[in-house]
Amino acid sequence: MDGITTSNTQGLTKLLSISAFARRVGLAPSALRFYDDCRVLEPARVDEATGYRYYNPDQEIRARMLRSLREAGMPLADVTVVLDGDAEEARAVLERHRGTVRDRSRTADATIAAALRSLTGAATADGAEEPPTRVRIGGAELASAVRQVVPAVARDPELPVLGCVLVEIDADEVRLVATDRYRLSVRVLRPVTTVAGPPRKLLVEAAALTETGTWAARHAAVTIEAGPDGARIHGAQTPAAGAGSQSAAWAHGGLEAMVEDDVRADARAADGSGVAADDGSGHGSRELPLRADEFPAYREMLAALSPARHRLLVDRTALLDAVEALWDARAVEIRLAEDKATVSRADGPDGADGSDDSSDSGGSSGSGDSDGSVGSVGSGTVTLPAVCLGAPALRIHFDPSVLAPALDAGVGPDVLLEIASAVEPVVVRSADQGSFTTLVMPVGPADEES
Repeated sequence: MDGITTSNTQGLTKLLSISAFARRVGLAPSALRFYDDCRVLEPARVDEATGYRYYNPDQEIRARMLRSLREAGMPLADVTVVLDGDAEEARAVLERHRGTVRDRSRTADATIAAALRSLTGAATADGAEEPPTRVRIGGAELASAVRQVVPAVARDPELPVLGCVLVEIDADEVRLVATDRYRLSVRVLRPVTTVAGPPRKLLVEAAALTETGTWAARHAAVTIEAGPDGARIHGAQTPAAGAGSQSAAWAHGGLEAMVEDDVRADARAADGSGVAADDGSGHGSRELPLRADEFPAYREMLAALSPARHRLLVDRTALLDAVEALWDARAVEIRLAEDKATVSRADGPDGADGSDDSSDSGGSSGSGDSDGSVGSVGSGTVTLPAVCLGAPALRIHFDPSVLAPALDAGVGPDVLLEIASAVEPVVVRSADQGSFTTLVMPVGPADEES
């Protein structure tokens, strides 16, 4: 039997049996039973005597959407947000999952490419050497990215790989990644032109990359050239010195012509030290010292992040000042309420600083600052106006020496903290620069208020 007919205020309705509904929406009956148990797709009626499930044809749209999202690899918890949440929540979940899918695809592609290269060595099928990878990016953009990610590298000599910055070159982007295990910084750069050559992963020593970033800032654009034997970065002419030459180079062969022009200048200016000096024309070249090691699988970690249950939008500079004022504390506490965030010392047994100043507003003697904050930074407790989304209220603790650099590396007046819980990595984003993301680990003690 494919179904039953029931009556309601709208007239007769033909309900479909679980088998008929399963065939219609492309889901197995066992899957429909599972989704019923999870309260994601409940049947319109369950026969009390037989336990048979029946579905309304109107449920077909929901069922097909559920199937499509699951086929796209979306976790069931996120699927329910898309199906039942408001439009803003659904859009945020979909965008986050799309980014996760793209990251997984790039990781899989890079893994397969590496396996193929290991089968053929440094040679292609026709016996020719593997072509170099070349990518052109803005000099100022590279310098900015280096400034943002380098503070996240580790200074532990026993973990030299974490003293490097991972430079990932893919078909449509360049990523700079650094981590010291307590924070992770990722900056995405868009190439000026299409990347030439296969994807590359370069582990560059942080100190050398810092010097390279300072050097790159003097160039309108730079070209990273990497191959089996190493990597170099070539400088283009500065806008003031060679805008006409740069345009001419583009007109006579694009990226290839500009790289060849840069390399010829390198040959004229090389001094034998591995660094070609700037000859006054705005050109130059530097070798990128690489380390042969395996960087942590950061993409998998990003993909495994739990959905944010709390979001804090606050003035970046004000929050940074409040955290830096407690630099000597073992930990700082940030307490989220509906329209404010209170920053205080977390050295006390209950997460408080133990002083007489126990008020969230910083005490009765506090005065309002020009930015709307209450209390004095010097008093150890500051309350900042903020937009706090999510319930219940939250108390979370950070090491100030870890959180402050993450805030300092941001861009723009506002910062967004996306918090899954008080014990999971917190995503720190800039409202004015979506291409830069930092993860910061909280520290204990931490608890959520009921």
